[in-house]
Amino acid sequence: QVQLVETGGGLVQAGGSLRLSCAASGRSFTTAVMGWFRQAPGKEREFVANRKPTGTSTSYVDYADSVKGRFTISRDNAKNTLYLQMNSLKPEDTAVYYCAAAATLSYGSINPRDYDYWGQGTRVTVSS
Repeated sequence: QVQLVETGGGLVQAGGSLRLSCAASGRSFTTAVMGWFRQAPGKEREFVANRKPTGTSTSYVDYADSVKGRFTISRDNAKNTLYLQMNSLKPEDTAVYYCAAAATLSYGSINPRDYDYWGQGTRVTVSS
């Protein structure tokens, strides 16, 4: 059974940092497209970042304009874990953050419907 488990959320002041982790189990996602999405209260789930492996140790990454320069997506293949380092957090970053993985996607999609596996989410609250 495939599972994605996010951890690392919490309450932080504006300007602070958090690192989210997404531990995968049940299968290896070494060559899979994986991403982070978020959903704020009353809003639709939106793309944050994705990562498409292009080689043994290389990848193509993409970010939403709203987080470029502040967030960094990375992965530890040995631990089968995806990360999202979030710096310079803003109140508008407040949301539940979800990790997602695609079984057969060949490109880094920003559409949540293209992803097959989802974690339960971890809440991030940024106070002003």
